[in-house]
Formats: sequence, structure tokens, C-alpha cells
Amino acid sequence: MHHHDHGRPLRVGSLFSGYGGLDLAVEHALDAETIWFSENNPHVAGIFAHHWPDAPNLGDITTIDWRNVPPVDVLCGGFPCQDVSTVGKRAGLAPGTRSGLWSYMAAAIDALQPRLVVIENVRGLLSSPAVRSLLEGDDDDQRNPDPATPGHATLRHLEPDPWGLGDNATRPLRAAGAVLGDLADLRMDAQWIGLPASLVGAPHPRLRIFIIAHRQDAIQDPARHGLDPRRRIPGSGAGEARDDRPLASDHRPRPQRTGWLTEQERRVGDVVVPDRGHLHRWGRYAAAVARWEHITGRPAPAPAVLNDDTGPRPSPAFVEWLMGLPNGWVTDPTHDLSANQQTTALGNGVLPLQAADAIRLLRSDTLSMANCSVPMD
Repeated sequence: MHHHDHGRPLRVGSLFSGYGGLDLAVEHALDAETIWFSENNPHVAGIFAHHWPDAPNLGDITTIDWRNVPPVDVLCGGFPCQDVSTVGKRAGLAPGTRSGLWSYMAAAIDALQPRLVVIENVRGLLSSPAVRSLLEGDDDDQRNPDPATPGHATLRHLEPDPWGLGDNATRPLRAAGAVLGDLADLRMDAQWIGLPASLVGAPHPRLRIFIIAHRQDAIQDPARHGLDPRRRIPGSGAGEARDDRPLASDHRPRPQRTGWLTEQERRVGDVVVPDRGHLHRWGRYAAAVARWEHITGRPAPAPAVLNDDTGPRPSPAFVEWLMGLPNGWVTDPTHDLSANQQTTALGNGVLPLQAADAIRLLRSDTLSMANCSVPMD
């Protein structure tokens, strides 16, 4: 079991990394540093490698041998929601029982035993059915015999519809339920929250599901595993309190990578009034655009690119701004991506300010649940 040295940042392993939106949030909120990533798409992997030049890309998650991967304190990732199949107690994590990309992340958690797992996903995680294959020997014979259930006749009438889960593992199950159940099987305590991007001032709803899971032993003794609540509380703008000595935020690792997120957080609550130019240019969107310009600290780029063949299309620079990213994070010409590739990468990504807010909310909940005596402001 790896004990955390408070003198170094937490180590992060990143799966389904995209352009690194979730990593930015994790690094910012947890005073952490990404040491390796796994991204299968070469175009998007180039963006990540540009911003994290020291982190190797482990490539396709389905081919990684986790025994040869450096250990991490935090594992983060947002797998495609339609690729959830249950791992489950009875299937275990034996080779051959896995399908769907979530199960590869579950296998990584099982092998690496990180203290913290951070998952981001689309709203569909709550409604999409999880794929459940019929396991060998999993049939009605495994149900409890009738006499073992008090009032069994009454209970049977409570769940007459096919959606009642009963004892049979092949009944329908939502993807989020499958993920949470698998985390429990992996001895992780999980909490989840759904947050719209508009909550942090973005001019669009873009609701995302965030799950944070702690290894159970790390919760029982937070201080011993580097999850002590006296460590920096995200969103306060203060540094980490090591040995109870507050450090200025410029002491954090790689400040040039997430320093701008501190500035964004500071401006979220400000009152912003659109001026006449905003009203003239943006009409009914003036207030929303003015607010996001203020929070991101940069003016909105032109929203559309005109093309003789196809008509107007959203400009990648505008989508990048909508995601709250620094100018050129994805659209810098050195990445050598087409406009389509840029827009696809941005559309699949995470809004860092939104993810950092979710991590802050879930961690303060978790630490207060662990009966910590230190107040969370």
C-alpha cells in the first residue's frame, strides 16, 4: 500500500483522456499531477501530449498490462456511456468476462488500487441500460427458496413488472447502477452528482454526471492516506496546508497549467451587466455571453465559420471558448488538426471549471461523512 508523501503532488493516471479537461480539474482541485494517460485517438492524443509533455501515452486501454504501469494515487476518466457492461461479483474480473470499455477501467482500478477514482460521464449514464450477459449457472435456481423470504407471497406482488430487479443478475440495470455496483465490488465508496455547466456560469446547460470513489480504507483514516481535510480545500484560492502552514497558490505544481482555473473560480460569483455592444451583437444571449466572457477572462470568438459549400458551421475557437479552455488549447495550429477534428475533440471533452466544482462538492461531502472535525467552508 503506497503512503502519500505530502511533499509531492498526488499522482494521477488518466484514461479516455481526450484533450485533458478532466485532468485539468483533478490537478487543480486535488493539487495533483498527471503522470501517464491512455488515449486511442491519435489526433486527440497529440493535444494531450502537447500539454503534458512528460506523461507517456499508454495507448489503447484494452491492450494495457496494468502490472507494468506506474502506481497512481488518483485514477480518472470518462468512458463512453454506451460501453458499460457489468463486471459484477459473480463474474469477478477474470479474463474473458469483460466487454465494454467501463470494464477495462474497472480492471485498472482493481490492479492499481488507487485511493481515489474520478469519473465523468454524460447524462445518459443515468438512463442507458447496462449490458448484462447471462452468466453460466445464473438462472432461477439461484433465487432464494420461497420459505427463506418472510411474507414472500406479498413481496412477489410488489414487483410484478419486468423492471423489478429481484435476484436475477440478468434483469435490466442502468449504466450508472452498474458502475456504482462494480465500484462497491472493488471496495470503493462512491458518491455521484449531476451538474449543469451553467452552474459555473457557462452559457449552456451541458449536464454531466460526476462520480468520486474512495478506497474504503482511505475514508476510514483520511489523514493516513493523504486525504486529510486539512489539505487544500478546492475553490478557496489558497494553497495546500501542509503541516498546517498555508502555502500561496503559486507553490502548487505546474501552476502554468491550471493557474487560470483559480482566476475563473474567483470570478464565478461576480455580477456582470452586458453593455450595448453585447446586446447589439448577441441579442437575447447577451447576458450569458457577457458573464462567460468575464469568467473566462477573454472575449467570445466569432461563433460561426462561413463556408460556401455547407453554409455556416460552429467555429472551433468558439466551442473552445464555450468549454472555458484557454485560447488555443485545442485550436492551436501546431496540433495540425482539421476544423472537424478540433470540433469533435471539443464536443467529447469536459468543461474543467464544471468538473473542478463537482470534485470540490463531492470531496467536502465525503470528508464530512468521514466524521472529520475540521469544518469545510
